[in-house]
Amino acid sequence: MLPRMRVILSTLIYVLTFRFRRRVSLELEIIALRHQLAVLRRTKKEPPLITPADRFIWSWLYRVYPRAIQWVRIAKPETIIKWHRRGFLFYWRYRCRRGRLPYKVKGELRRLIFQMYNENAGWGAGRIHGELQKLGYKITKRTVAKYLKRFPARPTPGWRIFLQNHMHDATAIDMFVVISMSFRLLYAMIIIGLDRRKILHVGVTEHPTQNWLASEISEAFAKNPRPNYLIRDRDRCYGRKFSERVKELGIREHITAKQSPWQNVYVERAIWTIRRECLNHVIVMNGRHLQRILTAYVDYYNRSRVHASLDQDCPVPRPTQTPADGDKVISISQVGGLHHRYERRAV
Repeated sequence: MLPRMRVILSTLIYVLTFRFRRRVSLELEIIALRHQLAVLRRTKKEPPLITPADRFIWSWLYRVYPRAIQWVRIAKPETIIKWHRRGFLFYWRYRCRRGRLPYKVKGELRRLIFQMYNENAGWGAGRIHGELQKLGYKITKRTVAKYLKRFPARPTPGWRIFLQNHMHDATAIDMFVVISMSFRLLYAMIIIGLDRRKILHVGVTEHPTQNWLASEISEAFAKNPRPNYLIRDRDRCYGRKFSERVKELGIREHITAKQSPWQNVYVERAIWTIRRECLNHVIVMNGRHLQRILTAYVDYYNRSRVHASLDQDCPVPRPTQTPADGDKVISISQVGGLHHRYERRAV
């Protein structure tokens, strides 16, 4: 009678425990037991063959519900704990090798870090971290440093940085060739200020000697403020006398590298604009004709033509008109009718 009462009592305890247990723990127990049955059915060896997938499942169960270790019968509890610790070791090693950070920075903050790194010379993790702190971002210096390691190294300052820092005190000079109607070669020279892209001087000749260039540079800066820097290429026409004349004017020459027109990009762009908007539409008769055409176009270029780099303004600032200045819009012919300027006039 006593053994029978023990069986009944144990059955009753199990039924009550099963009835009031949480559904999550019950489902986890079912997963553990069914998986053990699957392992035993899959391998008929003794002891059963346990694969890495099996170890992962039991380690996951132990991490989600540590009490699940009591449901495993084909492995010791100490073995499952060892598998879990080994899995955590592999996981952390993978995170370190991949360079993933435990703290994920939002995309907006990540772009801001890269923007500060690109826009400021000499800024490192400490300087960027301090700036982010002033902007209210809660981030550590170590996290900023790890994100900067992923970013490619910033190139050293070059001609672009030089032009940006000195364009208000710099001018550029260059020459280009124009073919006349009689197939003679005419050489045109322009000097442009880099601050407002204004063409300061233009000259034309058939023989570009260093004496002629020296006289042109003197004439150009007799009627315009003298800059601190003059950028030019390595054309042999400039010569020693030109360099001496530039030095006498208190101007420092900066000579571009060989076959590097991009280092004198502003004057190259101005020459391309002159060809596209003016010289490609006319036939030049002689040097005086070319000088007259270029003088007319330079006046249009400086006072009427708007530039995207100047916020749609002219090198010589042009006032913006409103309907209050006049209801009628008139057209003013310039450069022999190739271009026009539009203004408001009162009726």
